[in-house]
Amino acid sequence: MTSSDALPTSPPPVPLSSPFRHAETDRDAAPQFVLPLVVRIEKAAPPARTDALETAARAVLVLLSDERSTAEDGEWAEAVRDWQDARIRKVVRRARGAEWRRAQTLPGITLTGRAEAAEGDGPAAEVRVFPPVPLDGWPKELAKLQVSGTDLDDPAPPPPPDPAGPILWLSPEVGMSAGKAMAQAGHGAQLAWWKLDDAQRAAWREAGFPLAVRTASAERWSALTGSGLPVVRDAGFTEIAPGSCTVVADHPALRRP
Repeated sequence: MTSSDALPTSPPPVPLSSPFRHAETDRDAAPQFVLPLVVRIEKAAPPARTDALETAARAVLVLLSDERSTAEDGEWAEAVRDWQDARIRKVVRRARGAEWRRAQTLPGITLTGRAEAAEGDGPAAEVRVFPPVPLDGWPKELAKLQVSGTDLDDPAPPPPPDPAGPILWLSPEVGMSAGKAMAQAGHGAQLAWWKLDDAQRAAWREAGFPLAVRTASAERWSALTGSGLPVVRDAGFTEIAPGSCTVVADHPALRRP
């Protein structure tokens, strides 16, 4: 499971307190919403961990850039605005079989991972992202899904990421379940999205939101957290200590010369 925080599709004109800060902030006074993500994990054929993390991060970006979220009269726009005015929480649940089919009937967007799985890697990851819902108002089809049991593995180490592309670097110092890491990767992608200008966002979207999720080495992590790139600091609602740095969003357009 995961539950944490993050900021709006377009940064507000007056800066708000950080949605990732674990201390109480003005965001806590707003109605609280959560972005549900459901990962398909069939018992006999689970997806690879890294593929699931990357697919979840892309799913968040696709929802943020969807016209239903961005248009003033978009059907998801109000929910997305309310969600971004409060804590930016994401919760990952798992589904299989009939549970997964029922989840597909609710409004949302399903993304599939890598087009071709390497031999022995299992099926491509499938993640469905839904518009934000009130923290205590989950649709019954999703409320019944389990938040535990999202532990996934990579059959083989993932290849080195493209250094010229966006990379979401996971902390080597914080252990997380796959579900927690999926949400944290989504937070990192969202922070990068907010930092980009309109042209940079459009280019990333038109390219299909390419990105990689990798765990940084201790040496690289130290440099990344001091680089000025967006850093996710978890609120500590689940699994890890409040204030833990979990992800650095390393997008080429945000790198210092």
